[in-house]
Amino acid sequence: MSTRTLISPAQLARPRGRLAYWTVFAAVVALFTLVFLGPLYWMASSGVKDAQEVVSTPPTLVPHSFTPGNYSRAWDVMDLSSLLFNTLYYAFGALAFQLVLDVAAAYALSRLRPVLGKAILGMMLATLMIPATVLVVPQYLTVLDVPLVHRNLLNTPWAIWLPSVTNAFNIFLLKRFFDSIPKEILDAAAMDGASPTRTLRSVVLPMSRPILGVVSIFAVVNVWKDFLWPMLTLPDPARQTLNVGIYSLSNGVPVNILIAALTIASLPTLLIFLVFQRNIMSGLTAGGLKG
Repeated sequence: MSTRTLISPAQLARPRGRLAYWTVFAAVVALFTLVFLGPLYWMASSGVKDAQEVVSTPPTLVPHSFTPGNYSRAWDVMDLSSLLFNTLYYAFGALAFQLVLDVAAAYALSRLRPVLGKAILGMMLATLMIPATVLVVPQYLTVLDVPLVHRNLLNTPWAIWLPSVTNAFNIFLLKRFFDSIPKEILDAAAMDGASPTRTLRSVVLPMSRPILGVVSIFAVVNVWKDFLWPMLTLPDPARQTLNVGIYSLSNGVPVNILIAALTIASLPTLLIFLVFQRNIMSGLTAGGLKG
């Protein structure tokens, strides 16, 4: 049985139908390319303009005043090296905690089958329906005075790491992948005397590299792009992240230098996507593993 499409194979075989199809296809691709890449081009090109040309109306498509030194000035004026180090420290710390705790939670829900496991997973997924801004106040009060231990976590990495540990979406992705691992493989490991922990370490994790890569990318990018939470919990300028630091130091800085700093700040996440886009797509579809 053939798949029904908007354009039948007979219409597509005709010269007029083929011309109309490729014309519409090219127009749609060009439109989406302009929508998504246009702002990135404007940001990168504005970083090499002088301050007067950046604010000129109408804006210039091709820079008339080409000054690539704006990027080196932005690196020095904004102290991007320190801000970049802070952001990487927070991002990879959050990644380490997520990989340990989220993998353990997903494996327990998938293979250990705890009592009320489905209800627990349902409540976890229900938290995805809550807007992040609604949780800002209770989370802030929690890190301001942690219950039981009564510690103030402001201006410490724990203020970034602890709220990012339990990510319901990542737990769901990991559980879905663990569910797709053939039961025969895990039964064979159990017959060889492997404990659940040994099975996770020696069998499940080596098979889970695609989904672990996706979770790692999400963990790093979520910390990298966050602005509101680091601004509230890291008021010390020496501990600020890249986004918050650029915002704090933007007063009195020429607009072209500011845009150059923003371009530098956006490059790492763009490079991560371009390098690992295949891993992201393969990891998201890895739950369909058959064995």
